[in-house]
Amino acid sequence: MAIKFQYNKTSLTELGKQLKVRQRALPTLQNKESALRLEVRKAKTESENLVAQLEDALKRYNYMAALWNEFEPGLIAITDVDLYTKKVAGVKTPALGEIHYEIKPFNAFTKPAWFADGVEILKELSRLGIESEVYLEKARILDYNRRKTTQKVNLYEKVQIPGYQEAIRKIKRYMEDEENLSKAASKIVKKRHAEEEEASQL
Repeated sequence: MAIKFQYNKTSLTELGKQLKVRQRALPTLQNKESALRLEVRKAKTESENLVAQLEDALKRYNYMAALWNEFEPGLIAITDVDLYTKKVAGVKTPALGEIHYEIKPFNAFTKPAWFADGVEILKELSRLGIESEVYLEKARILDYNRRKTTQKVNLYEKVQIPGYQEAIRKIKRYMEDEENLSKAASKIVKKRHAEEEEASQL
């Protein structure tokens, strides 16, 4: 990125301000980037743990596989899932609230005794599955924001800060050269003036 500037004091002051803004913002951005990286790792790990718990639970209830044929599929349904927003390292992420179920009434005397347990098992399995998805989405959002922050850190660190520093150096060098030329020209004029005065006195 080429930084536009002019060889004058106004441009020098403006570039100095821009440089300070970026130098002050850089440590904050770097901290945000590392915090987001950590949170992405945590969210992915949590999602993987929940998937593992779900698989364990399915294995645990494997012995009931034959019984599930008797279970009525429409007995339990998810009607709603409450999600709320939670800020993590300044980024809005989803968090799981309550899962709302609709359980159709059934006669405990005519249905098998394990139906009530079956309903609770399905609640547990669905909660693990939904929570795992929420953590996966959280990890995706955080990772997207981490990438954007990394891009900004790189832009400031590798492009803009060195660019502004180089532009400031060029302006200062130009202004010093101008000053030196002006001093040299002034000396020459004075010397000539002195020589002319000497000549006129002779």
